[in-house]
Amino acid sequence: MARLLSARCVASLRKSGINLRTTALGITKQNYSSKKGSSTEYWSQSDTPFMQHQKSLPRLPIPKLEDTVRRYLAAQRPLLDDDQFRRTEKFAHDFQSGVGKRLQEELVAQDKNNTHTSYSSEHRLNSFLSIRTTVMHVNPFMVFNPDPKTEYNDQLVRATNMVYSAMRFMKILEGGLQRPEVSHLNLTKSETDGFKSLVRRASSILSRPADMSSFVRLFNSTRIPKMRVDELFTDEKARHLLVMRKGNMYVFDIVDRDGDLLTPAEIQSHLKHILSDPTPAAAFPLGVLTSENRDVWAGLRDKLIAAGNAEDLQIIDSALFCLSLHDESMRDRIHLSYNMMHGDGCNRWLEKSLTIILTKDGHAGISHDHASLDGLAVLVFQNEIFEETTKRPLVHPGSAAAAVDSASAVRRLQFNLDSELENAVKKARENFDSLVSTITIDTMEFQKGGKARLKKSKLSPDAVVQLAFQMGFLRQYGQKAVARETCSTAAFRHGRTDTIRSVTLQTQRCSRAFVLQPGRHSAEQLQAMLSECSTSHRQLIKEGITGQGFDAHLIALKHLDDSEGEALHGLYTDPAYAAINLSNLAAKPLSL
Repeated sequence: MARLLSARCVASLRKSGINLRTTALGITKQNYSSKKGSSTEYWSQSDTPFMQHQKSLPRLPIPKLEDTVRRYLAAQRPLLDDDQFRRTEKFAHDFQSGVGKRLQEELVAQDKNNTHTSYSSEHRLNSFLSIRTTVMHVNPFMVFNPDPKTEYNDQLVRATNMVYSAMRFMKILEGGLQRPEVSHLNLTKSETDGFKSLVRRASSILSRPADMSSFVRLFNSTRIPKMRVDELFTDEKARHLLVMRKGNMYVFDIVDRDGDLLTPAEIQSHLKHILSDPTPAAAFPLGVLTSENRDVWAGLRDKLIAAGNAEDLQIIDSALFCLSLHDESMRDRIHLSYNMMHGDGCNRWLEKSLTIILTKDGHAGISHDHASLDGLAVLVFQNEIFEETTKRPLVHPGSAAAAVDSASAVRRLQFNLDSELENAVKKARENFDSLVSTITIDTMEFQKGGKARLKKSKLSPDAVVQLAFQMGFLRQYGQKAVARETCSTAAFRHGRTDTIRSVTLQTQRCSRAFVLQPGRHSAEQLQAMLSECSTSHRQLIKEGITGQGFDAHLIALKHLDDSEGEALHGLYTDPAYAAINLSNLAAKPLSL
C-alpha cells in the first residue's frame, strides 16, 4: 500500500537534527521581482548559498560487520522461535567470519574510491528502481490543510496559486537561492545574526546541515520503466507543465523563451481553459498503465513508442511536474485519502517525481515517486507552497484571467493506439480496480492525550505509537507484528533513509502484558515496561540516524555478493531474512 505522510512526519527529519521551522539560516530578502514587474518570481533570497554545506557533509559511515550482525540478530530474536533463531544465528555468524568479512573489505575499499557520495546511496536507489510490483505500493502522498480563507479553496484559484508558487520555488532552486536546511542543537540560538554569520562562513559543529542533493529531482524528472531495473530521467531544459483531467493530458509552456514565468493571470487562463474543456473522459487513459507491474509496463511502453508515441511520451517525461485536476468533491477524510493515494487510476502519471492534486472543492495534496525523492525535499516544498499560497496568494476569488489565446497555448496530447494497446489499457484498469478493492482506510482521532503528555511522562511519543500499532495487530490477529519504520539519514552526504526495526523483546513483552495478560500486572509494572520500550526505541532511532542501522549495510553487502555471480550466502536465502523484509506492519515515525 502507498504510504501516507502528513505534515507531522517532519518530526522524523528532526531526529536527524533537521528542524524545518528553524532553518532560515540566511538573511531573507523578500520581493525579488522578475522582469515582468507585476509578478514576483522569487519570494525569498537566502544569503547562504543553497549548496553551501554539501561538500562539508560527513559521509555515511560503514558500520562494523560485527555490530551489524549483532543488531540484525537482535531484530530477529522477537520474531523467531528458538529453533528458527538458532538457524538464523548460525547463518549470521558464519557470514560474519566468512564471506561477509571479505565483502566488508570490498565495500570499504569501494567507499574509499567514491568519496563524492556515501556507500549505500547507489544500492538504496537500485533497491527502489528494482521493485517490480506497482509503484502504488511505495509512492507516498501528503495532504495540504485547506486554505483557512475558505473562498480561496476554489479549484481554479487554488490550483493557479499552487502552480505559480511551485514555479517560483523552482526559480529559487535554479538560482541557488533556497536556504539550506540546517538546525542548531540549541534552537533558541539558531535565529541569531551571529549564528547566521557563522554558518555562512563554515559548517559549524553545533549545526546539522542536511543533504540537499535530492532537490534536483523535484522538477523535470520521471521514473522510466525498464525490464528488471527502472531508470530516472531528468530534462532540465523543458519548461512545460503537464495537466491531467478526466484521464486526458494537456501541456502548456509555463516559462517563456526569456526564462520568465507566465503571469498568474496567464496561468489562470490556461487552467480555466482546461477545466472548461468539454472533451469527454479518455476512453483509453494511458495513465493507468503506470500502475501496472513494472516489467509489464516496460513492455507496453516499448509498444507505445513503436506505435508512434515517442514524442508525446518524451513530453510527459520531461514536464516540470504533473497537476492532476479531479472533478470530484471530497466527502470526508477517508474519501480524501483514497483520492490522494490513487484516485481512479486514470488521472495520474505515477512515475512523475512530483504531482500536485486538486479536487473539485479545492482539497490539495502531493504524490511523489519514492525512487526520485525522499521526505526532506517534498516536505520543504509542501511547507513553502502552503505558506505562500495561504499568506501571500497572487490570485484571488474574482480575479480576472488574462486575455490570452489559451486555446492555442494549451495542447491536448493524443496517442496512437492499436487494438493490442487498447486491450492493455482495459486490462490495466481491471488490475487497478482489483488492487484498490483490497485497500481499506479508516481514521480515528484520539483526543485524550498526545505528544506533550507523553513527553511529560518521559516517554518517546514515537515509541508509544509504534507500540500501539503492535498491540493493535496482536489484538486483531493474535500474531506477532513484523514492523518497521524509516528514519532519515539526511545529515550525511547523499543520505536517504535507513530502517528502524521497532519490534523488540521489550515491545513484545509489553504487548503481551496489555493484550493477553490483562489484570496480571500492576500499574507500576506496566509503566516500567513502557519506559523500557521507550528507552530501547530511542536507542534504535539514534543508531538509525547516525548511520548505524543494519539494513542499508546488509543491502550493500548483498549487492556485492550478488554481483559475483555465485549463490548468495545463506544469510540472505534464510527464510527469516525474507520474512523480516516483508513487514506486515510498516509505519512512518512521528516524533521522538
